[in-house]
Amino acid sequence: MAALVKRVGWATRPLLPVVLAWDLDARRWVRALRRSPVKVLFPSGEVVERKVDPRKQPRKAAAEASHREQRQKQQIQGPASQTLSTWEESGLRYDKAFPGDKRLRMLVITPLFVCTHSSVMTIVKSRPFREKQGKILLEGRRLIADALKAGAVPKVFFFSRLEYIKELPIEKLKGVSLIKVKFEDIKDWSDLVTPQGIMGIFAKPDHVKMTYPETQLRHTLPLSLICDNLRDPGNLGTILRSAAGAGCSKVLLTKGCVDAWEPKVLRAGMGAHFQVPIINNLDWEAVPDHLPADARVYVADNCGLHMQVQAQGSNKASDYGWVRDQRPLKFHEYEEEEGDLESGESQDWLPKLEVQSYDSDWTEAPAAVVIGGETHGVSLESLQLAESTGGGRLLIPVVPGVDSLNSAMAASILLFEGKRQLRERVEHRDRR
Repeated sequence: MAALVKRVGWATRPLLPVVLAWDLDARRWVRALRRSPVKVLFPSGEVVERKVDPRKQPRKAAAEASHREQRQKQQIQGPASQTLSTWEESGLRYDKAFPGDKRLRMLVITPLFVCTHSSVMTIVKSRPFREKQGKILLEGRRLIADALKAGAVPKVFFFSRLEYIKELPIEKLKGVSLIKVKFEDIKDWSDLVTPQGIMGIFAKPDHVKMTYPETQLRHTLPLSLICDNLRDPGNLGTILRSAAGAGCSKVLLTKGCVDAWEPKVLRAGMGAHFQVPIINNLDWEAVPDHLPADARVYVADNCGLHMQVQAQGSNKASDYGWVRDQRPLKFHEYEEEEGDLESGESQDWLPKLEVQSYDSDWTEAPAAVVIGGETHGVSLESLQLAESTGGGRLLIPVVPGVDSLNSAMAASILLFEGKRQLRERVEHRDRR
């Protein structure tokens, strides 16, 4: 029959549109018979829903139906059926994130800033990101508690157990986004072997607006610390901890130092960031503005500029091999122009600083100690600042042939030596 119709169609042109129209209508009716309508609307206006067996539904249709039913149930039951949970005793509200929750991939930190799933680790590892967005990441209950006590402003907390949040001051959590996640998520974000189950994103603290502990303020000494080209996070964190323990009035970090708010520095500092003012990323021209007008700057020059031959009967510190023979890399460019440093011909360009032992009296006036990095040593700018303030070079005796001390160790020795001298001066004055 089909062949006959085709032959007739080929033979007589006027029948071709009729055959094509019949073919189209047949296809439409076949498609309509295959459909499974969810609702049927009768001419009378009555609507009848059709129950369909989920096992016979396609996967996509089953997922859409399930999602539609869940949404209708939430509309009927109200907000209590959603993922928001409320503390009855405090009135604080927290979000509970489930596996595959989109909020773990798009977390709103502020109304103007959206953080993707990977941004938690971006805040951890990227210094430009932290400086541009003004955000830092703190991990651990003690560090977060110290930050809140000092007046740091939290934005978001991620926690795996509700008890961790309840340990924090309730009044500090008003307006903060609280998101409960699985411990596996925190473990993925953290670079600790054993994460503590709570992480917080804070606004980058401003030392002017911070509230430091009263005990720390009572024991503050006229002693400042300047970090010059310190690039090891562990060393800087340990130095900050020593500065807080010695009672330093402030810590200044020049450009070239590692970021003080890097997670490794925060862990090594053990809360020192919230006990002593830290001023980050300073140019050398701006350093004197943060020191007392009568302050003297002393350089802990572990990378000495001259290597003196040990001489018997001499009382100069540099004659006893207390300075290692590796010159700072920053001075190499001058060696090519001025000749050999050890020959004595090129020493005119160097600042003239008195070399003295670390245990000599150097705290008569407010003092600032410069600690250089182990690789590059102190910079020329630090020596010039020491010369202009009437300071000098402080050297710690080391057995000849032994390399210079670790920067954190040298800083600790000098800071606590300065504290000892200041304490003895006060005791001597009281005895009078």
